[in-house]
Amino acid sequence: MLDIKRIRDDYEAVKERVEFRGKGDFGLAEIKVLDEERRAVLAEVEAMRNRQNTVSRDIPKMKKAGEDTTRILAEMKELSAQIKEEEGRLSEVEEKLHQAMLMVPNLPAKEVPFGNDDSENVEVRKFSEPTRFDFEPKAHWDIGTDLDILDFDRAAKLAGTRFTVYKGLGARLERTLINFMLDIHTYEQGYQEVIPPFMANRQTMTGTSQLPKFEDDMFYLPQKDFFLIPTAEVPLTNLHAGEILDEEDLPRYYTAYTPCFRAEAGSAGRDTRGIIRQHQFNKVEMVKVVKPETSWEELDKLTDNAEEILRRLGLPYHVVRLCSGDLGFGSSMTYDIEVWMPSYGRYVEISSCSNMVDFQARRMNMRYRPKEGGKPAFVHTLNGSGLAAGRTTAALLENYQQADGSVVIPEALRPYMGGIEKIERK
Repeated sequence: MLDIKRIRDDYEAVKERVEFRGKGDFGLAEIKVLDEERRAVLAEVEAMRNRQNTVSRDIPKMKKAGEDTTRILAEMKELSAQIKEEEGRLSEVEEKLHQAMLMVPNLPAKEVPFGNDDSENVEVRKFSEPTRFDFEPKAHWDIGTDLDILDFDRAAKLAGTRFTVYKGLGARLERTLINFMLDIHTYEQGYQEVIPPFMANRQTMTGTSQLPKFEDDMFYLPQKDFFLIPTAEVPLTNLHAGEILDEEDLPRYYTAYTPCFRAEAGSAGRDTRGIIRQHQFNKVEMVKVVKPETSWEELDKLTDNAEEILRRLGLPYHVVRLCSGDLGFGSSMTYDIEVWMPSYGRYVEISSCSNMVDFQARRMNMRYRPKEGGKPAFVHTLNGSGLAAGRTTAALLENYQQADGSVVIPEALRPYMGGIEKIERK
């Protein structure tokens, strides 16, 4: 959520950055009107309360002096009714303003390039060259089916489309990747591992900005008013919602493996085959809670932490800075890490690493207390996939496939796979 004071005091600058996204002003003009109305009504209410308090103090004195208080008591009764009415009006305006504020995205950082969609994202670095083969390579869905480690037909029977059953060494490979990622993040990169709930309430989902804008993309459980989490970012970032942390306790790094659940309401017809875009998928997430002055340095470190997984796996990838038209709703700046997928003939996103600055912290009222005193200030939050396990499995199957249909296991994973060096046909 943006700072209403910033909108009020620097409206044109805020409007320019919001419109830089290329999708209008997201209701900023209405917010300006509602804010002015709220302040006007609040001033009226406060003036009436002051009048009420002043007279209330005078009434006992008037009675003691033998003065007739009939008229003034009638006036106070009428004033009390007016205050109640105006307080109701104030509550309505404040709720309208709050709901309108929830629909405004974060302001893009000045480093974000202008662009309309993902075709205008800017490459910032690349690791290795795309994999080349001296045979006709296959897509991961065919590789997995031929090796009997991925079963799409039985998944469709169990749940429907956009689900996958992992079998045998396919299941072991996915579990291996999750453990491999978590070990690097926790033992080497300083993250604390968390196993959070896989469901979240409405307030938690609102805190990380999935709600209200993206409710149609969520799986909803009406019995409890819960949502299945779309990413571990939701519970991890909300761990300190409503808290005031001590400056000495920052930064805080968290990582978690969770299944992720997405309705994919806005992706009809995209990536319908394979395990790239699923209703349920596995992911390891990284979240940082930091002081504002360190957040951009922390973004670079977070992105490198995710890249390290791909480097050790020997998978070709590049990093792009998202343009304004492709930037996520809550992000101020995002680096996408995209892995090379031979079947697509292009790079495919495997991680998004974002600095949300104070956008999420304001929604969940998460602050820190400076050690040298002063008012508590909002923290900055960051998040990134480290990595999407299903997409990593797909990338390994495609990039490490052999002419005989087998798939070589990268050396870094072999200790986790019990020394297995290759997945072969039975």
